[in-house]
Amino acid sequence: MSRVYNFSAGPAVLPESVLREAAEEMLDYRGTGMSVMEMSHRSKAYQTIIDQAEADLRQLMGIPEQYKVLFLQGGASQQFAMIPMNLMKNRVADYIITGQWAKKAWQEAQLYGKANVVASSADRTFSYIPDCSDLPISEDADYVYICQNNTIYGTAFHQLPNTKGKDLVADVSSCFLSEPMDVTKYALLYGGVQKNIGPAGVVIAVIREDLVREEVLPGTPTMLRYKTHADHGSMYNTPPAYGIYICGKVFKWLLELGGLEEIQKRNVKKAALLYDFLDQSHLFRGTVEKKDRSLMNVPFVTGDETMDTWFIEAAAKAGFVNLKGHRSVGGMRASIYNAMPYEGVEALVAFMDRFERENR
Repeated sequence: MSRVYNFSAGPAVLPESVLREAAEEMLDYRGTGMSVMEMSHRSKAYQTIIDQAEADLRQLMGIPEQYKVLFLQGGASQQFAMIPMNLMKNRVADYIITGQWAKKAWQEAQLYGKANVVASSADRTFSYIPDCSDLPISEDADYVYICQNNTIYGTAFHQLPNTKGKDLVADVSSCFLSEPMDVTKYALLYGGVQKNIGPAGVVIAVIREDLVREEVLPGTPTMLRYKTHADHGSMYNTPPAYGIYICGKVFKWLLELGGLEEIQKRNVKKAALLYDFLDQSHLFRGTVEKKDRSLMNVPFVTGDETMDTWFIEAAAKAGFVNLKGHRSVGGMRASIYNAMPYEGVEALVAFMDRFERENR
């Protein structure tokens, strides 16, 4: 069977060249006589893999020396608790709620202190990003939290909020490495890799060094302290070794393409193709305000649930899979991450056009 065009929101499409290279190394990684899956994380061979992965990520993102790069486990959802446990010195934090994942992070933070909602787009089903130029930031807030790209609703911060000098913490799971970022604007950014970088099971956190400290909330487990992982080079315990290995290959792939500036150009071109079609379509329509559209996740509907179902089924038969929207919103969603080729979006648009002509 030939490969399909996979528009899943995560776990998601990976570069085919990365998968082929990993397949070639599956039984014997570079003369070691074993797979990376079987390799001790304490071995010299694996130490080289994780060190190179970090070095390549630092190069891609321009990560300064005063930031630590951590390869963690537990999914992005574990960070919802880990962040307040480690950063909530005053037990106060401000949250901007632009979707389900930011809302869940805010709910979790309430277990550890006062979590204030300083802006929200819940009033219009998270279809836009609220004005964050002059927020009521709390004087004693330890940080301001955002989810930078909203996978379910297809919105993205194209301008970071004015935090009035407070540390910015961002969940970048579904926009990680999709465009250049100024890391120095963040105190901590993190993301699950299963959307744009690698297989499920790895979380990457980039955290400013002064926030990696001994003083954490009482009762914080050893494994949920950033310092534990920073002090041990992300290998306090057995890391998600194979997942990190694949991430490293994706970093190399991005560097060989020309880095984040080049992948941004490709992503803008892909997204424009799909959004332009939606804007002129008489059957399909996007659900997000134009100024806040995500480059990565494109939700759309026909306005008729039965028609949506027909489209999803017909698309799957034609080789366009995982286009069903999140269960909380319905409709359709095309996730067009870095590894989705332009040809995949081009083929999807052609299919949508044909479907529209046949079902007017």
